[in-house]
Amino acid sequence: MAKRLDLPFDPIARAAQIWEERFGPADAMAAVTSIMRAQQLLLAELDALLRPYGLTFARYEALILLTFSRRGSLPLRVIGERLMVHPTSVTNTIDRLEEQGMVVRRPNPRDGRGTLAEITALGREVAERATADLMAARFGMGGYGSGELGQVFTLLRGLRLEAGDFVPEPDALDGTAGGTAAAHDGDRAGTGPP
Repeated sequence: MAKRLDLPFDPIARAAQIWEERFGPADAMAAVTSIMRAQQLLLAELDALLRPYGLTFARYEALILLTFSRRGSLPLRVIGERLMVHPTSVTNTIDRLEEQGMVVRRPNPRDGRGTLAEITALGREVAERATADLMAARFGMGGYGSGELGQVFTLLRGLRLEAGDFVPEPDALDGTAGGTAAAHDGDRAGTGPP
């Protein structure tokens, strides 16, 4: 949990006022600064919820992605693509999970040079218990209703689309939350945890 600041004013709103006076419109700056602060708050809360399981949110995401796959295993390259992280981050994440006995590495039978990360029974059990805790805490978003959460997803999805994170599927062109990318190569792993 992030430490409460209990400031007597909203520092982002104050910065926006000063920004307007000095530079002009502050809406983009205030929005970005709010998103960055929200990320800090959410990561602190989620990591606190996951700490009893020996997980960070990054490791949790990797475990969940593996549970989404048909065989419980994926190439490290695919894990990086789906979680949208650098290959070095994937390697470090899988190293930690392997040290904890939640994942094992196996040679990829389809690619003699590649490596698969495969979730273990312990990894599945931990992922299931951790998910129950995250769901009970509504992933740190308990102060928002479903409609508001849908609006947040849609607004930020536009930013991700513009950045080239994905190409919208034809059935998702109407801007709805549906149509998340299905995995290629016959695997059903999605783009990340629910």
